[in-house]
Amino acid sequence: MNLKRYFALSLLSAGLLAAHPALTPAPDVNALKTQAIKDLDGSYNDYKKVAQQIWGFAEVGYKETKSSALLQKTLRENGFSVQAGVADIPTAFVATYGSGKPVIGILAEYDALPGLSQQAGAEKKAVPGLDAGHGCGHNLFGTASVAAGIELKKLIKEGKFKGTVKVYGTPAEEGGSGKVYLVRAGLFAGVDAVLHWHPSNQNRSMMSSYIANSSAKFRFHGIASHAAASPQRGRSALDGVEAMNNMVNMMREHVPQETRIHYIITNGGKAPNVVPEFAEVYYYVRHPNRDEVKDAFARVVKAAEGAALGTGTTMDYEIIGGTHELLLNETLARALQVNLERVGGVTYTPQEVAVGKQIQASFGFPAPPIEEAAKVQPFAVTDGGGSSDVGDVSFAVPTVGLTAATWIPGTPAHSWQAVACSGQEIGAKGMMVAAKTMTLTAIDLFTDPALLEKATAEFKQDVGSYVYKPLLGDRKPALNYRD
Repeated sequence: MNLKRYFALSLLSAGLLAAHPALTPAPDVNALKTQAIKDLDGSYNDYKKVAQQIWGFAEVGYKETKSSALLQKTLRENGFSVQAGVADIPTAFVATYGSGKPVIGILAEYDALPGLSQQAGAEKKAVPGLDAGHGCGHNLFGTASVAAGIELKKLIKEGKFKGTVKVYGTPAEEGGSGKVYLVRAGLFAGVDAVLHWHPSNQNRSMMSSYIANSSAKFRFHGIASHAAASPQRGRSALDGVEAMNNMVNMMREHVPQETRIHYIITNGGKAPNVVPEFAEVYYYVRHPNRDEVKDAFARVVKAAEGAALGTGTTMDYEIIGGTHELLLNETLARALQVNLERVGGVTYTPQEVAVGKQIQASFGFPAPPIEEAAKVQPFAVTDGGGSSDVGDVSFAVPTVGLTAATWIPGTPAHSWQAVACSGQEIGAKGMMVAAKTMTLTAIDLFTDPALLEKATAEFKQDVGSYVYKPLLGDRKPALNYRD
């Protein structure tokens, strides 16, 4: 063959190959996943340091200034462009790397809970001068999500696959409904799938739905007076709160059994000998279905109105949060399960086992064996109990999550024991299980269009004709709800 003609044909073949993606050799997905696990293992100490810094900050919802800044800095240093202060929330951000489709989002949380200050040990002991603590492990949550995003960025940069990865910094999950405002602002438009996770006492693909929730602060206004010398001149705002609570407690008999209603009195007056002119009660109303939440919440409002009428006070209320139930995506959950089983659970050192058994001894109830942390729970649909603003994301885009054993088996969420585990090696090890599992699942989404198509079809079928409307309405973010 003529040499010139040979080279011309070779160049033509190369051009045709580039012009037809179907002819491009498929990436070795197994090799990519092996590389990702190795990379994340190599960065373990770096991510543990970030998680422990955020654990030490222990900033509550919408006040996570240092936590958000640290995660943003970590992402910027690793090549992401970061848009901060999105959706009118100073501590929210969206970090982006890559271009084109598919677009895969990863959710990151980092808020702590008030009243849960706790040292990273095996005994109940608060940190001096600190009120809050990471009783839900969100210091681990945000860090693992950032770690997964950075690893995916590396693979995109190396040309292993194409697309875009977005890490969403989502504040105030604990009652502030931060993600709802991001959904409402359209920040998930064009995203093909979203990954999330949550700290827990076991490793499981998340096939249990969070339940819908509405929350509000009811504020009663009365007339102050001397409680002994001239009580007849007073109108007690605290009476209004107590009358409301009594009526709501009677209402419990007449709501669907899955309904959950809880409250705290955040302000009941200042002195017993002064008729309180102001009192406030903070309510949560939950149910597995958003429509039932709307109905029960409306009845709670009526109880508040009746309480004000009966006590001669006035009442107003402020919606604080509102979240949808979580829309499950079995297609994505089964794909995630395969990756979770590949990653496996957590193995503790003898010293960590000893600490874990000390922590378990404080529970007051029988605890599962320590070895449970090393297991991956079988795929199953289970009942949900808590609420999360991830639910609203799941009505905007196909969404999948997992729980990882960041706490000693049996540890309840929102406990001092959970805070203690979240600040130790015990928590960091489980965090990396989540980071690896999300990374491997995202690799599948980047490299397998059929998986994404099937997940999208399931999502569209489940949403049906429902037009999303946030339960918190058009209010601005409740930036001071923890005050």
